[in-house]
Parts: sequence; C-alpha cells; structure tokens
Amino acid sequence: MMDLEAQIQLLIDNAPQDGMTPQIMVSIAPVLIAIAQKLHHYQYFILQNSEKDWVLTTLSNRANPGIKKQVIYAFPTIQDISLILDAGRDPHLLLTPMYVTHILFQLVALKSVHSIVFIETPGSITNTVEVRRSELERLIQQELQKSRGANTVPPNIA
Repeated sequence: MMDLEAQIQLLIDNAPQDGMTPQIMVSIAPVLIAIAQKLHHYQYFILQNSEKDWVLTTLSNRANPGIKKQVIYAFPTIQDISLILDAGRDPHLLLTPMYVTHILFQLVALKSVHSIVFIETPGSITNTVEVRRSELERLIQQELQKSRGANTVPPNIA
C-alpha cells in the first residue's frame, strides 16, 4: 500500500509539466495529507460508470426533503458497495481503486459534488467521514495564500 507522501509524489509527478501545476501540488499537499490522515485507509474504491465518470448519489435531508446534496461514496473494500446499492445488477458500473489523496484532489474539480462520504469500517455504514468540497476548497485557498506569501504560486490560481 502506498503511503500518503508517496501518493502526493505520484500526483506531483503526473501533474502537467507546465511550470505551475507541480508547484501548486506541492503547495496544497499539506491540506490533502492532513485530511487523508483523519481517514482510516490509504486506498478506497470509487464507483464509476462505463465512461469512467464517478457515480453520484443524491441524498435528501430527512427533516427537509427539499434539501438535497450530491455525494460520492468511497468504499474501503469491493464488497462494501452492497451496503449502499445493488451494483452487481448493473454491468456498466465499475469499482475503481484510488489512492485517498487522489480522491481528495479530484473532489476540488467536481463542482456538482457536495462531498465524498468515506466509509471507514468494512461491512458497516455506521462509521463514515464526510469531506465537503467547500471545506476542502477553503483549506486549499488558505494554503495557497500562505504559499503566495512565500511567492511560490502565481496569484491567478484558483
């Protein structure tokens, strides 16, 4: 299993070599690592459709059904998909293993997604951690502000 530092290095190495993106990755790495350290697994499974898009689940507020949010579930094992839905009946859905830092990095780009719900205990949905995109964006902005103060990131980023 790849540790968090190695996962971040992989993100940096795979970033577009445009002179800017790798620097941004280095700048936001502490945010991704800090959140990933609160989670129990280095890798989760994400449900994707045949076009490789992440499958969104719409959740309604029990007290106020008019309030809805789009979430993505991250499963600790392949078997845990059955806790949420019967994906075995849909051959077009794939469970794809992904490193936790890569999931968090992708979340920032998914504007229609409210959060990712990480299921922490295999075989149970009672222990979950929800990472809200808005909170992740806020933490990244703070980190970029610090980096900008150190003059490492151009001001027109994010």
